[in-house]
Amino acid sequence: MSSRQIVLNSPDLAALRAEGFNIEILGANLVVRDIPYVNKDRTIGRGALVMPLDLNGDVTCQPKDHQAKFVGAHPCSHEGIEIEPLRHSAGEFKITEQLTAQHNFSNKPQRGHFLDFREKVVHYADIIAAPAQLLDPSVTPLTRRVIEPEDEDTPFAYLDTNSGRADINVITAKLKVENIAIVGLGGTGSYLLDFLAKIPVRFIHLFDGDVFSSHNAFRAPGAASIEVLREQRLKVDYFATVYGNMHKGLVAHPYDMDESHIDELRDMSCVFLCMDAGPTKRIIVEQLERWGMTFIDVGMGLYAKNDMLGGTLHAITSTPTNRDKARSQIAFDGGDVDNEYDKNIQVADLNCMNALLAVIRWKKLRGFYMDLTRERSSSFTVGSNLLVNEDQVDGEDQ
Repeated sequence: MSSRQIVLNSPDLAALRAEGFNIEILGANLVVRDIPYVNKDRTIGRGALVMPLDLNGDVTCQPKDHQAKFVGAHPCSHEGIEIEPLRHSAGEFKITEQLTAQHNFSNKPQRGHFLDFREKVVHYADIIAAPAQLLDPSVTPLTRRVIEPEDEDTPFAYLDTNSGRADINVITAKLKVENIAIVGLGGTGSYLLDFLAKIPVRFIHLFDGDVFSSHNAFRAPGAASIEVLREQRLKVDYFATVYGNMHKGLVAHPYDMDESHIDELRDMSCVFLCMDAGPTKRIIVEQLERWGMTFIDVGMGLYAKNDMLGGTLHAITSTPTNRDKARSQIAFDGGDVDNEYDKNIQVADLNCMNALLAVIRWKKLRGFYMDLTRERSSSFTVGSNLLVNEDQVDGEDQ
């Protein structure tokens, strides 16, 4: 989605641009540049207002708060005295890697809220620019210097306003990698896709050769209609259509991963293995190790006893720093008739939790989350509600 389209579709933003405000959309924030203000020494500078956008798709909605950040010194009166009604906090507020604000302002309109972004921008611009105009009546925030930005380099179909509102655009940018792969779109794999589709990975490759059937619908996110189930679509096609509404970089591979397709994993930043144990899994793991790649193996072993379910979930991360330990924990042997997992006992909540263990671990590797213990293996036991972390590493992962 282009910033230009959002401006055209939003009457408040279109009005700001028509009036001559120099606006752009950056990291799901509205940035209004060339706002004149008075410094402490009574010289006139120009700063920028920054406020997170609230959107319904590609159209703005009413601002959810009354605050605005400012790039520049704290604006002063025409006498060089800082304008106290603006003050909230000062510091370094990273909007993107290229833009950092120095102040967070808080000044409510008389009614207590803003109707739209035009009103919010004009409110702050009037307060900040008025003293500068007393010193020099020719200065104005209406510079009409409109710089039309290029379409944002984003895999999303619409802007990630969640990161903008939470002021974590810079942190979220750590998740920008070119390719990741999900091998197997069963219950756990489909929940992995649900989580990964909401982060700025350029391409998410989906590998699965099975049809999306009724039993899949009961352990996957969302709610498939009976009409969809009747179509007997492949899992990769079904999920690529659903999540393609949000993420533009889904790549469907309509076959199971095996030795004949393994080269397609070569350029992945991370591979999530959501596949059954067996000889094929061993071949894939050994090749990923030879390539020096990071991968995360997930799975669960559930059993029925006394009319209740028990068992464990696991997420095992293999990186160049812990190959031997990870290999010793990954299950390669399949076909045990006494293993209830072979009877395909899965439930949506445990599939979801299994996926969460894996995606949180990957986000820690990327530096998105704090990683104090640097564990590489996690297991959750249902009956005791016990989460165990193992294989803490001291070296740097590649």
